[in-house]
Amino acid sequence: MKAADPNAPLLEATSVTIKFGGLTAVSDFNLIVRPHELIGLIGPNGAGKTTIFNMLTGVYRPTEGEIRIAGVPTVSFKPYQITALGVARTFQNIRLFKDLTVLNNVKIGGHIHYKYSGATAVLHTNHFHEAEAIAEEEAMKLLRIFDLDSRARTSARNLPYGDQRRLEIARALSARPKLLLLDEPAAGLNTGETLALMKKIHEIRDRFGLAVLLIEHNMELVMGICERILVLNYGRTIAQGPPQQIQQDPVVIEAYLGEPAGSEA
Repeated sequence: MKAADPNAPLLEATSVTIKFGGLTAVSDFNLIVRPHELIGLIGPNGAGKTTIFNMLTGVYRPTEGEIRIAGVPTVSFKPYQITALGVARTFQNIRLFKDLTVLNNVKIGGHIHYKYSGATAVLHTNHFHEAEAIAEEEAMKLLRIFDLDSRARTSARNLPYGDQRRLEIARALSARPKLLLLDEPAAGLNTGETLALMKKIHEIRDRFGLAVLLIEHNMELVMGICERILVLNYGRTIAQGPPQQIQQDPVVIEAYLGEPAGSEA
């Protein structure tokens, strides 16, 4: 039996296009993500970045093109089926269960790994209690990584904004992904929090052996941690490459500044 290729793509998006009525939101998008990569997806507001995340995670179905996760075509898959293949995400606008505790938010994120029947849960059998104990132990490990273990019994709505951002990442990690999609993880964070987040993303990538694809407007974060960057504008990829190349690309500069590179202000 042939051994699995450890460098085989985790994700392949080929000629992916989506149209909403007469509007083409994303056109001919192509991306390959391999294990352990850390890739940035950047572009001006409205460029189509979050729309791409929504297609990769099954929220939207592409009009054209193909998406494969670990070799499996997923264009017709529901979000929970894509999660089961090893993809988890955070959201641009935080989507926590605000009335639940910090601990329960993380436990819910890992529910696909702790299966028991409805009857087992209602009757509170030994199997139910064993599964819940394992789920809580795993959730607490993640909370400790993000220094949130002391707030485990706190309602999520009572956390400061920066802690809510970290909690959402912890919840995504509880699904045990191979590919983590982060949608503007530094949004609303101050400089100190952003620097800490940069270190944390590297740490969780290495600790859990993940690939990370992130959308971000904070160029310090993107240029500081990403190994490869794709730039979108009006739904099209206009550049891709390592950070230094992207910083000097005149097409990218024009897209962000709205004028040709080298022109006078």
